Amino acid sequence: MERGGLSRRIARARAVVLTILGLSAIMFIVIAALAMINEGPEKFLSTLASVNVTYFAAALACVFASTVVGFPKWSMFVSKLGVHIPVSKNFAIYQSMFSMDITPGRWGRGVVSYTLNRLTGVKFGKTFPAVVADIFTDFLGFIALSFVAAFLVHTYTIVSVVIAVLLLLPFIFIYARTPYEWIKGKLQHRKLWKKIFGVGDLYFKSSRSLDVGTYAYAMLFTIPSVALLGLALYLIIASFGIPLTLDLFPTVVFIYTSSLLLGMVTGAPGALGISDAAMIGYLVAFLTPYGLTFGIAAAVVIMFRIASMWFAEGVSSAFLMYTFRYWDTKGRIS
Repeated sequence: MERGGLSRRIARARAVVLTILGLSAIMFIVIAALAMINEGPEKFLSTLASVNVTYFAAALACVFASTVVGFPKWSMFVSKLGVHIPVSKNFAIYQSMFSMDITPGRWGRGVVSYTLNRLTGVKFGKTFPAVVADIFTDFLGFIALSFVAAFLVHTYTIVSVVIAVLLLLPFIFIYARTPYEWIKGKLQHRKLWKKIFGVGDLYFKSSRSLDVGTYAYAMLFTIPSVALLGLALYLIIASFGIPLTLDLFPTVVFIYTSSLLLGMVTGAPGALGISDAAMIGYLVAFLTPYGLTFGIAAAVVIMFRIASMWFAEGVSSAFLMYTFRYWDTKGRIS
């Protein structure tokens, strides 16, 4: 790759990361402003400052552990597609994809297929099924835990089902070849689309390597990964002195998964705004009897976003910057 083209791609990737941080910072300001209007600046700032640092550090550890737990399924997907690279390089590439979780539907994770292409020479369309499978199993994990938690807390089960169906609809076009072939038949004669359909044909051919057993095995890692993020929220709530007991863990998992799914269904980047508002609403609705106020709920959401977005994005962005070295064809491996 020419240096100019490489520099432009790196600049675009960095711009995405900075946009992520900028959007989330604006959301923090909005949430804090609402809390200060509701309870007064002094009380809210005092609440925010009261966070237990030890609990928060444990939450950060849970967020990072959540990504590490998911690595074996990614490694399996890539291996099933016939791509074999050193574990250290594969781990760095895997970690880098979370830097694009702000993108609608998390489809920006496709950046790792580009990295694999530059590193190994394997075409984008051949490895993109691994990205799709990783996103799809993540959604299945969120949906599964949301269903279980909704059943345990005896509420919003129907809403969870409707949201799940809406989120799974796009995957019909990604996994079912018939709609693709129909669109291809209509547009393939246009020169602009030929390259796109070339990638699509390779994608569907390659995706056959990932069978039902592969997805079932992947869920063994996805469920614990999602549960660890629920535990991170649990620890952050407890860090503000809310007396949580273990029997409330399903409620916290429901609050996390349901609010995130609500944000996802809107297609908003990083589920910003919708997910945050839903989480505040759920926290107040379920945990007011335990002493949680609107101000504490706002503080919890801000700190959870710092952990699950700023911290996660920071770590993943560091890996992304590291993997830029693989974008140089001189580093290509066979």
